[in-house]
Amino acid sequence: MMNRANRVGVLAGGESPERDVSLMSGNGVYQALISREIEAELIQVDALDDLVTQLREVDVAFNCLHGGAGEDGTVQLLLEVLGIPCIGSGPLASMRAMNKAASKDIFRSLEIPTPAGVVADAGNLEVAVQASKDIGFPLILKPVDAGSTIGVHRVADIDAVRDKATLVLEDFDQVLIEQYISGRELTVGILLVEEEEKALPVIEIQFPDSTFDYEAKYTDGVAEFLAPAPLSSEVAERLQTIALRAHQALGCFGFSRVDFRLSDEGVPYVLEVNSLPGMTPLSDLPRAAALVGIEYADLVEIMLSTATMERHSLAAVSGDSPEDPQA
Repeated sequence: MMNRANRVGVLAGGESPERDVSLMSGNGVYQALISREIEAELIQVDALDDLVTQLREVDVAFNCLHGGAGEDGTVQLLLEVLGIPCIGSGPLASMRAMNKAASKDIFRSLEIPTPAGVVADAGNLEVAVQASKDIGFPLILKPVDAGSTIGVHRVADIDAVRDKATLVLEDFDQVLIEQYISGRELTVGILLVEEEEKALPVIEIQFPDSTFDYEAKYTDGVAEFLAPAPLSSEVAERLQTIALRAHQALGCFGFSRVDFRLSDEGVPYVLEVNSLPGMTPLSDLPRAAALVGIEYADLVEIMLSTATMERHSLAAVSGDSPEDPQA
């Protein structure tokens, strides 16, 4: 367990479009640590160039940065170089999880079901747009390396694909043009419990519009969360098994959140693995943990404990060597 004399720096804010969500997560985590009499400092990150200076008095980092360099392995690598233990997944796993195209390649190689998709950038936009016709409409467009459903669009024809892809590429380097799966929106949290990574109960998210967008995700009362999801034990266990495989396939460690669409035909498709899931009052990981009797502050302490554990591949499903142990 964590040495309670260590000073914990809770990193929140950042420069990505998910800054506001990060600040909410960070404040919740900071309050939980204080409630458990753990010495902590809430570090509001405005520019990554200042981060090294802000970390001078920190022994352990609790990273609540969402999106961008805070989640894609950049900050994780910086902390590793500085010798500051950090919660959760290491740099390589964080990069894989953040990059939806890289994740899809790994999922396909391991026959983990995931929607078909093509990646477009400014250089191959028209080629990718034409290739997307083979997937079939409607389609979902999303940035390759963003979260919180930022920049997500549902489109019904080729002209809309081109228009929305161009719009996404104004703010992001790449856009994923992905098969739309008609069905139910589900999520499964992964958590290290008693030295074993386990899948938490499945949660279903129902929302009034066709897309679970930023407003639905973070505005209280817009979306309905069914916890646990009304599923047969067989289907729930299948989702949990696939979620754990996806988490481990990317080399994630300690905790994550795996998002699914369960098709009308009953096929679960992995959309993405979030290596730094939100910790806001509306976030899914705390909600799922509560279903098995883990209160928010308990969850924070469990997540904190991963910072001083040796990261290792709990199931070598990806064929990669384990990540280096954390300093």
